[in-house]
Amino acid sequence: MSEANLNSLVSVIINNYNYGRFLPEAIESVLSQTYTNIEIIVVDDGSIDNSREVIASYQDKIIPVLKENGGQASAFNAGFKASSGDIICMLDSDDVFIPEKVTEIVKIFNQYSDIGWCFHRLRFVEAKTGEYIKLSRESGTRICDFRAQLKNDGKLPFYSPATSGLCFERSLLQQILPMPEIIRITSDNYLKIAAAALSKGYFLDNQLAYLRLHGSNNYTEKPDKQHLVARVAILTAYNLREKWPFLAKYTNKLFSRGIGIARKTGRITPEDTLVIKTYLSSISPWEKMEISARSVYFYLKS
Repeated sequence: MSEANLNSLVSVIINNYNYGRFLPEAIESVLSQTYTNIEIIVVDDGSIDNSREVIASYQDKIIPVLKENGGQASAFNAGFKASSGDIICMLDSDDVFIPEKVTEIVKIFNQYSDIGWCFHRLRFVEAKTGEYIKLSRESGTRICDFRAQLKNDGKLPFYSPATSGLCFERSLLQQILPMPEIIRITSDNYLKIAAAALSKGYFLDNQLAYLRLHGSNNYTEKPDKQHLVARVAILTAYNLREKWPFLAKYTNKLFSRGIGIARKTGRITPEDTLVIKTYLSSISPWEKMEISARSVYFYLKS
């Protein structure tokens, strides 16, 4: 970004589904930013709680996008379509930004004109008390370029934060969205991998948002939700490879993980079975053998 863009419009896309009890704090955390040239887009994905009443109460302070339930990917697509900003920041409706978040992000994009994404560390807190729990895994402020590793080795040596730690240049997100809406949950994985595959980025080791844990939003650590982890991996791998075939080495590994976990849980839907068959029918015998071997490893590991 050039110096003329120091006051660029920033779009904050808040995706919400039945989190009316958390939504006011999310919106207020954006309204309270030290950076002022912001548009707030709240996408309600067919909530049946009081979310739409909360959204209506903010009147012209936000841009509401009210849609039928379609999942997180559809919310990302709808929010981006309604946005105008040069920089896009994502926010889950049960999380909050610290007041300096957008100011810090704009500074990074201004300082490093060749990056397409900026991710930052998250602070996990208990939703009711605000008590500190842990930090997101990745650390160390730095420029990041994983494009060659993803293409040539199928590796992404980076633990990307969850949705509320993701920020993008509009030009990059235009290459990624709209994304396949079949990925209804944990759709941020698709965004993170695609961004790392397409552009240099920056990781900022500052806790610029609080991820609020409240029992139902940390499913990846719960054994009874592992079938969802598997499904997300399978669908993400399939759709990434469909759009960007050069990611085959990475998606084969992700696909193997999904199959291994799915077989361990014994919960594979007919829809997932069709995706698996379609994926396997499009690859070489050698790739099939490799995926089969890797899936055994993930079966035993899970």
